[in-house]
Amino acid sequence: MNSPATDPSGGNRVLIPTHGRRPSRPPGEAIWDFAGQSMGTDWSMSLVAPAGLTRGEFQAAIDDELAQVIALFSHWEPTSELSRWNTAPAGFWGVSEPFWAVLNAALDLADDTDGAVDPTLGAVVDLWGFGPPGPRVGLPTENEIAAALSVSGWQGLRLNREARAVQQVGGMRLDLSGIAKGHAVDRVSERLTALGATSHLVEIGGELRGAGVKPDGRPWWAELQAAPGAPGPRTLAALFDIAVATSGDWVRTFSVFGQSYGHTLDGRTGRPLTHGLASVSVFAETAMRADALATALMVMGPVEGPAYAAATDLAALFVVPGPGDLGGGMTEHLSPALLAMMDEGAE
Repeated sequence: MNSPATDPSGGNRVLIPTHGRRPSRPPGEAIWDFAGQSMGTDWSMSLVAPAGLTRGEFQAAIDDELAQVIALFSHWEPTSELSRWNTAPAGFWGVSEPFWAVLNAALDLADDTDGAVDPTLGAVVDLWGFGPPGPRVGLPTENEIAAALSVSGWQGLRLNREARAVQQVGGMRLDLSGIAKGHAVDRVSERLTALGATSHLVEIGGELRGAGVKPDGRPWWAELQAAPGAPGPRTLAALFDIAVATSGDWVRTFSVFGQSYGHTLDGRTGRPLTHGLASVSVFAETAMRADALATALMVMGPVEGPAYAAATDLAALFVVPGPGDLGGGMTEHLSPALLAMMDEGAE
């Protein structure tokens, strides 16, 4: 996952946002750090403390936002709104406004990426041992894969917009884990801004969003983590009013007869990816969008992914299989928008 960093010097590759904004003065001189665990992962946050609020008030606000995300979207929590929808009988079921907004965002991205982002793959995720039922022994059969796919597919999800209701066809299982962590980052970032901490860095499970700058005028630096053995220099990004997410299949895997299978699944096949793309890092205005698009580009693979990033002006760094003379057969591909960020960093 991506991680905060402090010093861009020393032969590193440096990325600077190209949005052209100028930072405003931070709201104070002291930096407060927070850390904890939520959604099955670690989180850390740093903020420039404004006058008038205590550490306890910020801690309570952070905890509240994370708890709300779990109550909405955790498929590990049986009482979450997502889990209740997943186990509901067939029919249309009303959902809350926050749930509706994130689901619609996921469906819009599914449309934009031709299903490379698909929030309806919960049955497939469970089948391959990456969901609440836990790890599996052996590989799924063809019949099991076909059965999971029969209750999956974003194009088959029906919405009643007047009633703000989502149709459960019977057995469909939503899985928003490819977007929920990024959404949580955005919620916390926006809550901190509302409390006057307009300069901050939020990280949850490797998804990051930075706002403003530090009291000394320097940006919040984050190091991008690529797959083990990836080529290229250490890459540091200035997270000034921008977010970044990395997707890589080395993070969660299981092995059968010596063959490793990653947790990113292709909804078109109902199987883990086989094209060999090792990792993708994506920059976007929001962490939710960066999170979802990193997954989408992983699913698209080493040919379609870079082409999509170039066509849509996405700043993305790919570690791809190939004949590169560094990194044990892997090489890098930098999208044009990412090269522009590197040019900014070289100035």
